[in-house]
Amino acid sequence: MSLQLVRLLQLASPALPVGAYTYSQGLEWAVESGVIRDEASAGRWVADLLEHGIGGYEAPLVAALIAAWQADDHAEVARLDADFLASRESAELRAETAQMGFSMRRLLRDLRDDSLAPVLAVTDAQPEVAFPTVWAGIAARWQIDPDAALCAYLWSWAENQVMAALKAVPLGQAAGQRLLARLGRRIVEVAAAARQRPEARWSNFTPAFAIACARHETQYSRLFRS
Repeated sequence: MSLQLVRLLQLASPALPVGAYTYSQGLEWAVESGVIRDEASAGRWVADLLEHGIGGYEAPLVAALIAAWQADDHAEVARLDADFLASRESAELRAETAQMGFSMRRLLRDLRDDSLAPVLAVTDAQPEVAFPTVWAGIAARWQIDPDAALCAYLWSWAENQVMAALKAVPLGQAAGQRLLARLGRRIVEVAAAARQRPEARWSNFTPAFAIACARHETQYSRLFRS
């Protein structure tokens, strides 16, 4: 278990060279518009997205991707990858996951880990691949517990959102840690619910989020790429 834990920490680390820190996923526009203005409003925004956005669609999809990789069901991996790419609500969001997927695919080569060769072979056959597809493949090949992997995936997303809020609002470091502590308690519940959610009930219907992402594309002054 010790090696799996270390590998999981590596996958969840902000040092992962995929450029996640350059994206806010619409949060920057929410700050610009005044929807997010302080710690409390930032917490509401991220928590709502955690539960109703990423928790309702991306999280169960990641769980399904891990299971597909474990079963060597490459057709299912390709189907889920195409579904995720099609689900992106704006041009920036689609470019984000494609760019991060490209960077993860490059990392597969740079790690020089023979156990990851099947993931590279499958993803290299696709013209573009979504970030969660490659991430889930690495988690599966490294034999990381699926429950722990999903919690780590959600934690990494939440941490990136909080870091974006710290820069854009801005908020202090203590506020960021309070937000992460509250979000951390919810992540376990969201991950557990996601793993039990049948595909017919997957949904990322979050209109305010979609509007924020679309409007960010024409925002005049910005720090982030989405």
